[in-house]
Amino acid sequence: MTLTGVIDDRTLQSYRELLDQEDAAFDELEHAYEDGDRDHFEADLSMWTQAVARRLAYLRRMGIDVE
Repeated sequence: MTLTGVIDDRTLQSYRELLDQEDAAFDELEHAYEDGDRDHFEADLSMWTQAVARRLAYLRRMGIDVE
């Protein structure tokens, strides 16, 4: 693995923000699942997968390829 960018405080802060967004989206997904709310579940699933995609894209830009 070769990093194309520099790992510094800003990099870690940006990554933490992406993780927090993903975590919040998953919490919403979990609540919709527990409530049996299919409509919200579908919307929350979409939000969560988008958050995961943003995090993975960020890692790829940093030169970290995760399968």
